Amino acid sequence: MPTGGGKSLCYQLPALAMEGLCLVVSPLIALMKDQVEGLRKKGITAFAIYSGMKRSDVAHTLRTACDSNCRFLYVSPERLETHLFKEYLPALNIQLVAIDEAHCVSQWGYDFRPPYLRIAALREELPGIPLLALTASATPEVQGDIVEKLQFGRQHRVFRQSYARPNLSYSVFTPEAKVNKLVEILNNVPGSSIVYCRSRQRTKEIAGQLQSYSIGADYYHAGLSSQERNSRQEAWIKDKTRVMVCTNAFGMGIDKPDVRTVVHMNMPDCLENYYQEAGRAGRDGKKSYAVLLCQPDEPDTLREQLEQRFPTIDTVRQVYQAIANYLQLPIGSGESSYVDFDLAGLVTNFQLSTGVVLHVLKVLEQEGYMSFNDQVFLPSRVQFVCNKETLYQFEQDYPALEPLVTLLLRSYEGIFDRFASIFEKQLAGWLRKDAHDIVKELQLLHRYRIIEYEPQKDNSQLYLTQPRMRADAVHIDQAGYKKRKQQSERRLQTFIDYTFSKTGCRSQFIAAYFGDDKASPCGVCDTCLAVNKKQPAALTAEEFTLIRLRIEECLARGPRNTKDLLRHIALPEEKAWQVIEFMQQERKLLITEAGLIRLS
Repeated sequence: MPTGGGKSLCYQLPALAMEGLCLVVSPLIALMKDQVEGLRKKGITAFAIYSGMKRSDVAHTLRTACDSNCRFLYVSPERLETHLFKEYLPALNIQLVAIDEAHCVSQWGYDFRPPYLRIAALREELPGIPLLALTASATPEVQGDIVEKLQFGRQHRVFRQSYARPNLSYSVFTPEAKVNKLVEILNNVPGSSIVYCRSRQRTKEIAGQLQSYSIGADYYHAGLSSQERNSRQEAWIKDKTRVMVCTNAFGMGIDKPDVRTVVHMNMPDCLENYYQEAGRAGRDGKKSYAVLLCQPDEPDTLREQLEQRFPTIDTVRQVYQAIANYLQLPIGSGESSYVDFDLAGLVTNFQLSTGVVLHVLKVLEQEGYMSFNDQVFLPSRVQFVCNKETLYQFEQDYPALEPLVTLLLRSYEGIFDRFASIFEKQLAGWLRKDAHDIVKELQLLHRYRIIEYEPQKDNSQLYLTQPRMRADAVHIDQAGYKKRKQQSERRLQTFIDYTFSKTGCRSQFIAAYFGDDKASPCGVCDTCLAVNKKQPAALTAEEFTLIRLRIEECLARGPRNTKDLLRHIALPEEKAWQVIEFMQQERKLLITEAGLIRLS
């Protein structure tokens, strides 16, 4: 299903209609967190096991999921392989398994993650339990790989929704001054907007430039603190900030339906990424715009970057040795463990390029040696550390803090005996307070030694899949490595073709790439509009009258989208468009906010 199409409902609804628990496998920590919060707000019990959690916390979450009315357990694919998870698996009463971001299972896809290849082992542990794989961005080749690697067998069924977005207009511009064009777009299209940039520094620069034009803008990237990211995201969601200028770290899991424009200031390297990000516009079904701003030399830059993403085996071994030295890992140690990892410290100490290290880490992940989590989310934790007599006296002395104390005691069973994961925003909602006030109250309770409060953390971590080995023993599957590079080159060339094409519908191009060959021309992208303007067909008076009557007959029953209207006219589209445009100019036809055509 296309991005924003409601894939979560495809497993949430059936899971709630049956007894037991739904196991959701997802690689995205932020998305897991948002899903759990969303379900809990609806009164549905859900938990998540994130990468980097302490073993005791994982065990506590698994015990709670076994002993409570838990309906959803979100787990990263790496966790499925741990002895601790396998120990609790038989007691979880799993009735449905949902594999989110299922394109990660294909090593020929754009976001391959080796742990996904081992998800199929769940079928042996859970015989007869249905398995559902979901993705927004799988080409036909990747779809076939998903079916094979997850062992769906001959009886599997594929459900595919059309990738056409009738309300979304795709456009590409090559302006001399990108910022000037961006300002023009934002001035012409009111409403909420996302602007994607390639670098963190560029997000800050462009946000500042927009502010100088009196456009409310802020910037967002993974280098900001958790508190800064959360507050900026919240301001944008509540329309206190109109434009979010960001890297691709922004947007995943955010449910904001009224985004009117998504602008890319640079070319992404594949259509999958572009479709995901552009698709965050217009999820409410109203007219919206996805705009790409690029320069003719950008493909050359992207080709150079692609070469850098596939370093030589010597470079891979050099960085592997540096990591082992930096972490002080003896040979044979570290298997199946998480270690805190300071990327900046490694780069400084060993005089390496950050880009090179990140590319090598991706190679080491795909080859099954280790995986790097840039931002490992660990939720806030609380445990009471005083006795009950002290707590009672404290509540008498500080009545303003009593509501929060009572809420913590009632909401988290066993909070006197062990740490409980909390979400400050959720507590704020229950007490009808601001989240910042809740944080201050928790800090007060911590200072008075009533509770131990550990605020949420965003740590970089490495997960060591294999024990540390000698650097010269690190091996790369050269045939697979070469094919992945060729696939990346093909994906890049496809996006270059999309970007610089002057003919053919952009929406149709995207749909065909993902295997949807039934999409009709959208009529609203820049290339469709250019074709309609350049090729006016000769129109007789009889044809004009016939088309006008058919338009009026169709719209007399109510507003219609462009596709339905053209189908009803049943005459050449270029002639139909001439009459539609004439009737619009004469104010006989109007376009609604939802992008539908109606009689005036």
